[in-house]
Amino acid sequence: MLYEFFDLLADKWSIFNVFRYVTFRSAIAAGTAFLICLLLGPWLIRFLQRVSFQQAIRDEGPASHQKKAGTPTMGGLLILAAVLIPTLLWTNLANPFVWIQITATLGFGFVGFIDDYAKVSRRQNLGLKAKGKMGLLVIVSLGLGIWMLSQARMGHFLTEIYFPFFKNYHPDLKLFFVPFAILVLIGTSNAVNLTDGLDGLAIGSSGIAFAAYTVIAYVASHFEIARYLDIPHIVLASELTVYGAAMCGASMGFLWHNAHPAEVFMGDTGALALGGALGTMALLTGHPLLLVVVGGLFVMEALSVIIQVLSYRWRKQRVFRMAPLHHHFELKGWHESKVIIRFWILALLFALLAVSTFKLR
Repeated sequence: MLYEFFDLLADKWSIFNVFRYVTFRSAIAAGTAFLICLLLGPWLIRFLQRVSFQQAIRDEGPASHQKKAGTPTMGGLLILAAVLIPTLLWTNLANPFVWIQITATLGFGFVGFIDDYAKVSRRQNLGLKAKGKMGLLVIVSLGLGIWMLSQARMGHFLTEIYFPFFKNYHPDLKLFFVPFAILVLIGTSNAVNLTDGLDGLAIGSSGIAFAAYTVIAYVASHFEIARYLDIPHIVLASELTVYGAAMCGASMGFLWHNAHPAEVFMGDTGALALGGALGTMALLTGHPLLLVVVGGLFVMEALSVIIQVLSYRWRKQRVFRMAPLHHHFELKGWHESKVIIRFWILALLFALLAVSTFKLR
């Protein structure tokens, strides 16, 4: 919206040319998202308390979590507002990648909202049934996969998959891109959701992951840098830089309210939206497999649950004291803040390793 306005002004006054630079608009988008969280956060928290949208705590969880009962949930609505408003204001809305990213954020966020509403209406930590929730996620992911495939056929997008550390191996999935996209989107959204168990853990880790993919989007959209690093040049990925920056700003802004002790929880509304948006950004930038490295922390959390379930089913023994992994360390005696900060450090190291693979290739 504002991008188009300033673009017109730039034709008459050169000072407004600065709004044509992706880097400048990215900085403004991040700042706008952060301010929205700071300004709207207190109002939303009071509203959620007034309508009794409060988090139910599992009895089988760590005992220290019982004091969190009654904390407002569905704070993901704040994340959605904080990222979508600056995206609409500061991106070039003629870019189809922007609308794919917006749809992914809203689509996964909507599924999360339904799940959260089911939980608060029942006053327990049980939302949608697993099959129903998975069905909704598949529908959203299928639609996004088909949309991205249509962009590939228009020449805006590549269905080739690039492997980290390997320069010359990039198979073209063609029609198989759609089921691959479904796998990436559902896997990422659920992995982020599993990570959302401690104050600030998921939002801090997600912000780091989005920062990495913001860099990747900029690199992929820049012809000279992409050619130097021998990665696919994706022109339309430029506006994803602005979106990614907005998501980073929203992450920092929400963390302001979600830091330990949390004033509000994001709920599935936020966790699924973050995961779905991250998976979509990974696909659109042409580097979905790198998500295993960028989101290494999310992979660890998801694997801990899978290992725990399979081990108990086959051997009747638990590998971890509790899954996901962050609860295991809590039960070992680590303070919640220590677990969070150490996991953030891991998330940062994974992100740095992922970005460095472009040069290592």
